[in-house]
Amino acid sequence: MPDPIVQLIEVRKRFDKVHVLRGISLDVSRGETVSIMGGSGSGKTVTLRIIAGLIKPEAGQVRVFGRNIERLSEEELLPIRRRMGYVFQGAALFDSINVHENVAYPLREHTSLGEDEIRKRVVHFLSLVGLKEDVLEKLPSELSGGMRKRVGIARALVGEPEMLLFDEPTAGLDPTNSKMVAELIAELRDRGVCDTAIVVTHDLDLTRAVATRVAVLINSRFAAVGGLEEVLHSQDEAVAAFLAGEARLVTR
Repeated sequence: MPDPIVQLIEVRKRFDKVHVLRGISLDVSRGETVSIMGGSGSGKTVTLRIIAGLIKPEAGQVRVFGRNIERLSEEELLPIRRRMGYVFQGAALFDSINVHENVAYPLREHTSLGEDEIRKRVVHFLSLVGLKEDVLEKLPSELSGGMRKRVGIARALVGEPEMLLFDEPTAGLDPTNSKMVAELIAELRDRGVCDTAIVVTHDLDLTRAVATRVAVLINSRFAAVGGLEEVLHSQDEAVAAFLAGEARLVTR
């Protein structure tokens, strides 16, 4: 196996006296799509933010692109973060600016590209997520939930990252839009647009559609880590109970 692109080693995190992560370990190799599953408050998003350097762990090691990041300053983290694209839950678009400016924002912040090249890239990456130029001047409030998710993904892609981090990409969407987002993530991987991803979700259908490996967080620890079929058919009682609960939610 190639060296991991992400490596968590006995990572711990608590807020006040509440232990959110109790010594989790996980490797993610280039070319994988790893789904981190767990119930609400299980530490999924905290794990993702630790990988992105947005939160510092209490203890343990966090290696990203071969470098320990847990003690790096914001300035030292910048070149590492530029190699990742982060898709926030709810897309986290800027409400006061249009789609073009939302997607262009990372390019304006981190490159010296001219306006023509910025527009060209914005249009290109919007097209990759299935959006046409007619959305460029629209405000986020004028878009459907599914379209906002697509714009958020385009913004994460525009810097051409080596890895994408998705925080609950189907949260708040109806089944049709959830399926669309899942198909889009799988398509981006299959087309080689960004072949390495970590997807935080409680959505079992999304995991089935995109994951090559699955890690299940229960009681602040990974109760199972392995291949998709291996974990989905786990004999561990806690893991099986969690997955059965999520399956029931999907069929309601």
